[in-house]
Amino acid sequence: MSGPGPVVAQVDDLFVHGRLGALVEGVSFRIRAGQVLALVGESGSGKTTTALALMGEGRGGTAISGSVTVAGETVAPGRAPRPGAVGYVPQHPASVLNPVRRIGSVLRETALRHLDRRHLDRRHLDRRRSGPPAPPGWRARRRAADVAVLDALRRAQVAEPEQFLGRYPHQLSGGQQQRVVLAQALLCDPVLIVADEPTTGQDALTRERVVAELAAIAAEGVAVLLLTHDLAMVRRLADEVVVLRNGVTVETGAAAAVLAHPEHAYTRALVAAQLDPTRSSGPAEPPGPAPVVEAHRITATHRHRGVTGTVLHGVSVSIGRGRRVALVGRSGSGKTTLARCLAGLRRPTGGEVRWNGVPLAPGITRRTASQIAAVQYVFQDAAASFDEHRSVLAQVARTATLLRGAPDDASARRALTRVGLSAATIERAPAGLSGGELQRAALARALLAEPELLVCDEVTSGLDTRTQEVILDLLAGLQAETGCALLLITHDLGVVARLAEDVVVLDSGRVVEEGTVADVLAGPHHPFTRSLVDAALRQGEQR
Repeated sequence: MSGPGPVVAQVDDLFVHGRLGALVEGVSFRIRAGQVLALVGESGSGKTTTALALMGEGRGGTAISGSVTVAGETVAPGRAPRPGAVGYVPQHPASVLNPVRRIGSVLRETALRHLDRRHLDRRHLDRRRSGPPAPPGWRARRRAADVAVLDALRRAQVAEPEQFLGRYPHQLSGGQQQRVVLAQALLCDPVLIVADEPTTGQDALTRERVVAELAAIAAEGVAVLLLTHDLAMVRRLADEVVVLRNGVTVETGAAAAVLAHPEHAYTRALVAAQLDPTRSSGPAEPPGPAPVVEAHRITATHRHRGVTGTVLHGVSVSIGRGRRVALVGRSGSGKTTLARCLAGLRRPTGGEVRWNGVPLAPGITRRTASQIAAVQYVFQDAAASFDEHRSVLAQVARTATLLRGAPDDASARRALTRVGLSAATIERAPAGLSGGELQRAALARALLAEPELLVCDEVTSGLDTRTQEVILDLLAGLQAETGCALLLITHDLGVVARLAEDVVVLDSGRVVEEGTVADVLAGPHHPFTRSLVDAALRQGEQR
C-alpha cells in the first residue's frame, strides 16, 4: 500500500475507571489503514484495557469515557464495531477456542458468517440445520468457505493446515493455538487486527514469520494494533509507538525514533532491560553428581481421526540437582509434552521418568503427595490454571495445604509478596489481575510446594522486559537459596543466555543438540540449532 491510508480507528481522551481507581487516563491515538501502531509498557500498564475499549468492551466493574471510533462508527460499551471489523488475537488463545469443537468446524462456521456475505449467507446454514433441503449453490459456497479457511491458516503461518482441521484446541501447542486464532480473525475481513502479544510463546523462527505476516497484512491495507513487550518486534514492524505506564501515555512518536532515542526515563528503562541472546551469564559450574529428575527414552503419541502420530521419539533428558536447564525448539516440537510427562500431567506411551533414581508413576494420580510436590509446573497460560471464582490468595494457600499440610495463609502471602504482588492485588479474583500478575501468582503457588524441580513453561513470554528481569532474578535467587533445579521451556534465547546453564534443543520430537549454553549458543552444530541462533541474532541486531 502506497502512502498513508484513511484513519480506520481513533481514540480520544480515553478514561477507564475501575473499583480501585483509574486504569487508563487520557489515552489518545489514531490508526490509519495499512499502519502498525504498537502499545508498549509493563504488565498492567493499560494496553489490553485500551484495546478492549476499542472493541466496545470493558472489564467488569469499569466505567469508560472518551471518544472511540472504528470505521467511522462510534464505539462504546454495548455498542461494538460492526461484526468482523476488528479481529482480536488475545494473549491466551485457548480462552477463545471452544475446547469441545474441532478447529475446522469452528473456522468454517466463521467463514460462513463473515466471509463475503453475498455468497456465504448465514440463512443457508440455518435452513440446513432446520431440516429443509439445502438451497441451490450450498455445496459451492461450502467449498468456497473451506478454501477460505485453508488460505487463512496459511496466511497465519500454519504449516500443513489440512492436518489441523480435525484437531481439538488441546491437541495444539500454545503457538499453534495463537496462529489458529489469527486465522479466524483474518476470515472476517477486518479493517483492524488487534494483536495482543502475538509472539508470546514462539521461537525465533516463528516470530520472524509472524512479523512478516503482520507486515503483509498491513501492506494489504489492514491496520494493526500491536500490544507487546517485544521491542525487537516493535522496531521491525511498527510505524508508530505509544508507551503506557500505569494507564498514562508517557511517550509517543515514530517507533524507530522513540526506541533509538527514548526521551522518557521509563522508556529508556524498557529499552535497557532487553535480553541479549549473545551474552551468556558466564561459564557454567561443573554438573552435579546425580540427576534429580531424568526422562529415559520417553515416547508420546496422539491420535487424529484414527491415525496415531508420534510427538516424542524416545527422548532422554537428565536434570542435575540445582542445575538450570533450558528446553528450546519451535512451537510444536514436543517441549511442553516432554515437560508434562515429567510432571505426570501426561502419560507417555513409552519410557520412564525417574526422581532421584526412583521410577515415578506415569500419571499424577498415582504419585504420592511428596512426589507431586517434588516436580512443580508453572503453565504458559497462567489464567487457565486458576479458578475464576476464588481469590488468588486462597488458591495459592491451598497448594501448601494439599502438598505440605500447612494451611497457614501467612506463607502464601509471603510467597506472593516475594514475586511483587501487593496485598490488595492478591485478595482479588483472577480476572482482576493482568496476565503478568497471574504468571507471578502461579510461580508463587509452585514455590510453596518446595519443589526439587520447577518446570517453567514460557513464564516470561507474556511479560514486558522489566518484569522479565524481576522474574528471572527471582528464579536465579530461588536456585541459589534452595538448590532447586529449573527446567526452562522457552523460545527466547535471551532468557536462555541470561539464566540457563545447560540447553537441550528439540526438533520434531527428537533431541538434536545439547550441552552447556555457552558452547551451544557460541558454536551450534546441528543445522536446526544454527537456524534458531541465526534468527535470534538477526532480531538482536534490531535492538
